[in-house]
Amino acid sequence: MKEGVIEAERKGATYHDLEGKRVIISGGASGIGAGLVEAFVQQGCAVAFVDLSETASEELCRGLDHAMHKPIYKICDITDISAYTATIADLANTLGGCDVLVNNAGNDNRHTPESVTEASWDDTIAVNLKHQFFAAQALIENMRSQGGGSIINLGSISWHLGIHDLVVYQTAKAGIEGLTRSLARELGRDNIRVNAILPGNVETPRQKQWYTPEGEAEIVAAQCLDGRIQPKDIAAMALFLASQEARFCTGHNYWVDAGWR
Repeated sequence: MKEGVIEAERKGATYHDLEGKRVIISGGASGIGAGLVEAFVQQGCAVAFVDLSETASEELCRGLDHAMHKPIYKICDITDISAYTATIADLANTLGGCDVLVNNAGNDNRHTPESVTEASWDDTIAVNLKHQFFAAQALIENMRSQGGGSIINLGSISWHLGIHDLVVYQTAKAGIEGLTRSLARELGRDNIRVNAILPGNVETPRQKQWYTPEGEAEIVAAQCLDGRIQPKDIAAMALFLASQEARFCTGHNYWVDAGWR
């Protein structure tokens, strides 16, 4: 019996109500996004994602060739709002609707306060916050007409910690929490739930460029739990929030940070 429990934990939870659900994910080709795509595909969902990298998108899809529903993707710049909303509307049409929207895409390029220009401010807000609202807006009527849905916004622990060299990024990520709370109130009577996941420092190739081994050790030392958070850990929370197990969860932040303080 003990071996069976261990094996179940290794495989992760299965949410039977997610099978066949239609999921749209931004920034899905790599890092946390790829973990999200893989996790929803493994639940039997029909997944579509957008990204800027065709090479990474193709590679991810090839690796999921065996799936019940092979994921599809579109190359799109999420900061071009008119193009982006048209793209996700097209993806929703291809999928036959959208049950789950995961606003994952973002960019945490480091910057000092002195280096910020009006143009870089606008770009950082656009890539980390603005697209989340307009993606939700583009799919509200679709979700409403089918009786509900789940919107999951990816925030960040960073602004709660006040990390150096991320002032505009952290401003955007703080705004995501306000957006989540507000949309949850606006859309709740339509049975559309809106939540935010706040990851800690997730071990991805992109994050490795910012930290030395000593820096990573400092992060783990600041956590309550040992080990490095993986994309699959963020995906596990997203699966729960998308499922009916979370049917009364809305308007809140869900931290996956190993207790980083």
